[in-house]
Amino acid sequence: MKYFDYAATCPLDPEAADIFVKASTDYFGNSQSLHETGSTSANLLESCREEFARMLGVDSAGIYFSSGGSESNFLGIMALLSAARKNGNHIITTLAEHSSVFNLMKKLEREGWEVTYLPLDEKGLVDFESFLAAVKEETVLVSIHHGNSEVGTVQPIKKIADFCRDKQIFIHTDCVQTFGKISIAGIAGSVDALSISGHKFYGPKGTGVAYINPRVAWQPFIEGTVHEKGFRPGTVNVPGIAAMTSAAQKVHLTLPEEAKRLKALRSTLLASLSNSKDRFRMFGSEGEEQLPGILGMGIIGVEGQLVLLECNRRGYAISTGTACHTGMLSPAKTMTAMGIEGKAAKEFFRISFGRFTTDKDAEDLGKILADLTVQVSAF
Repeated sequence: MKYFDYAATCPLDPEAADIFVKASTDYFGNSQSLHETGSTSANLLESCREEFARMLGVDSAGIYFSSGGSESNFLGIMALLSAARKNGNHIITTLAEHSSVFNLMKKLEREGWEVTYLPLDEKGLVDFESFLAAVKEETVLVSIHHGNSEVGTVQPIKKIADFCRDKQIFIHTDCVQTFGKISIAGIAGSVDALSISGHKFYGPKGTGVAYINPRVAWQPFIEGTVHEKGFRPGTVNVPGIAAMTSAAQKVHLTLPEEAKRLKALRSTLLASLSNSKDRFRMFGSEGEEQLPGILGMGIIGVEGQLVLLECNRRGYAISTGTACHTGMLSPAKTMTAMGIEGKAAKEFFRISFGRFTTDKDAEDLGKILADLTVQVSAF
């Protein structure tokens, strides 16, 4: 099977796997224990914390380890709400957030919070003027993803964060799709909280990072929690964190070269569609506003689910959107957020490139997609 669903999850890096086994064997102590075995684990944990702080360009006091992006989103948002700088009950987010954020917002609405859901423009981007128009005196929090998981657009988080700082509004951003793909150091230094997931950059599943600016005086979500300075309960997964840190170091070191390679793969696939390009819809933006590894598209008149099944039959794994949404009857969140409805929304499918994607794989997939347009026209 040729894998084109790296935006959903990545295979575990072999070196990270080796580190996981070694850490599980040699650093198995509970990092909260006061004996030497526990202290050894605690020292490894703090080394990982320092390393993520270095890669993000932030204070290590703000780095917390979690079970993944969803938990980091949930606890990060709740931490900011527990420390709101001013009185108010208004939150701004988008219609295209990951389910871990979107569902939390719906829960907060039921509890009395007012939430504004911003749409995306035709390129899949948050319009800054629309954002400004949504801000109220009662706005205490903004939560907007950095990289869109379905069409790959990169939101203007730095610009939004600068505005929020001046207005005493907290800002959280989901960086699950962008860490390891583009530099987020400038973003990390501008926001109040962000989220990262280990399995999106070849680390193990069940690992993640939340950053909360140390200046934020947040309160534990569960009172009496002691792990990760009260951020989350449960014994810390030191072996998983060590493996995730190893994977992060590798993608961090190769980031510019890999981004260039992914951009070339994208060009190769699009070039193989050139003879039938009028049958395709392309979603997203260009340049620095676009992650090169994610390509959202659709074949006019063909449901994305059918395209997925046909590709799968031929040995190519693609998707019809974020894995946390797949299987639902409703269209991908980003299509709805962009105002694309009905049959056009259901045509959407996503291709995402990664470490083991070759130029030939991309070219061959493009030929399969082009061939599908011919088959459909024959009926």
